Amino acid sequence: MLSTIRSAALVGLAPAPVTIEVSITNGLPAFHVVGLPDAAVRESRERVVSALRESGFQFPLRRITVNLAPAHLRKEGSAFDLAIALGVLAASGQVPGGRAESWLVIGELALDGALRRVRGALAYAECAAALGAAVLVAPAACAGEAALARAIPVWPASSLAEVVGWLRGGDPPAAARAAAANAESDAPSTPVSFDMIAGQERAKRALEACAAGGHNVVFLGPPGAGKTLLARALPALLPRLSHEESLELTRIHSVAGLLREDAGLVTVRPFRAPHASISPAALLGGGTIPRPGEVTLAHHGVLFLDELPEFRRDALEALRQPIEEGAITIARAGGAYRFPARFRLVAALNPCPCGNRGVARRVCKCSPEDVRRHRGRLSGPLLDRIDVQLDVAPVRACDLERHAPGTLVTPATDAAIERVTRARAAQIERARRQPGLPCENARLTPAQLEQVAALDPPTRRRLLDAFERLRMSARGYHRAWRLGRTLADLDDRVEVDEPHLHEALTLRELDRQTVRRH
Repeated sequence: MLSTIRSAALVGLAPAPVTIEVSITNGLPAFHVVGLPDAAVRESRERVVSALRESGFQFPLRRITVNLAPAHLRKEGSAFDLAIALGVLAASGQVPGGRAESWLVIGELALDGALRRVRGALAYAECAAALGAAVLVAPAACAGEAALARAIPVWPASSLAEVVGWLRGGDPPAAARAAAANAESDAPSTPVSFDMIAGQERAKRALEACAAGGHNVVFLGPPGAGKTLLARALPALLPRLSHEESLELTRIHSVAGLLREDAGLVTVRPFRAPHASISPAALLGGGTIPRPGEVTLAHHGVLFLDELPEFRRDALEALRQPIEEGAITIARAGGAYRFPARFRLVAALNPCPCGNRGVARRVCKCSPEDVRRHRGRLSGPLLDRIDVQLDVAPVRACDLERHAPGTLVTPATDAAIERVTRARAAQIERARRQPGLPCENARLTPAQLEQVAALDPPTRRRLLDAFERLRMSARGYHRAWRLGRTLADLDDRVEVDEPHLHEALTLRELDRQTVRRH
């Protein structure tokens, strides 16, 4: 006999429909799974056999062939277990298979027939709704997550026997309710506010521009200057996630397997701080069927790269695409996979290997060659894509003396959030008036800059003079212009004045250092 059950396979972030075809014929007992399965799918044979027997069903001692169609699509993971088990039962005549034709089924089987959660439940629910399925049958442990899609009823199942009971005419369960929203994300466990940071007013201003306009920033300074603390203060300045952004983040973290059991929508912007030893595949995404990397897990949030020169050169150079496009494309023999990666990049590095170069009352033991090699690990094209390149000086004693311990919400933080909110509202209003205009200044094209940040002749001459004097690239020229637009928005100004452009140019410290070295 032949039976079919509908399921789905994760392909990047978007599941693809998969039909489970089970054929049972006469012949020597055998159990074959075909259709480009990976090791986890092939191992489902052992889980299905044990689960059927432990649940009180007969496992047919005949020739069983399971085809995962379409055959050209590579399948991975354990989400097909339940669908394969139901297909075997239907093909052997132990349950009626017709009732399940309108279902989409996912779930991993334990050896005793219990169902375990699978990653990507929210994405599976959206796929089921797109296919017109009447219901999604999912493990109870992730049914609340799947119900977040609010597009299709989700039946929570705790075991194989329970699902078989529904096929035999038993009353279906109440549809799962969407899990309650929570703050699960990779934000810092200890929130940081501006009042926790002594001094560093220019760096705080740079972070406001980063939060308001979507700009990237690199801090150059000695150990203990507060670079990491500054990076961890950025999430507090970012606006709350919209419902669509929360859904997208939840889908990404679910596919990556990072959500807790019964986790709801992710409502806090992520803060990802990978170690410098990270591989390019872990940073950007990879695998036979690629999974999200750190740049995608930081989508709508902050990616913090501390000790930037210590990261692998090939990993850093690959950051150029997501920085420019807000997405990363990973090519494989079976096709190309595109992942969103719209993050704020905050990077930090020491001025030299020992960290004391240029610091008063500290002795630098590094030779010029050591410094050259240290800086040489960062390519010019990568740094050119970072709008803010700021020297962070050591904290002064007077700043420490005036500094009082802060809390999560402080007057200084509140004032910064108000400026950022006002600046973002101005960008959104411009985008509303001019369709096609992005909502962040960092994404403006040169033509759009002429529309929303036109410069008067003296200001334009100053920018052109800086372009020649600092030997800027055309990319750096426009990035300084975009940054000036954001600084004007922070000051609630309609026009980009010369002081804003001057401040934008002073925030590109590495451009000036390059000229001084030459």
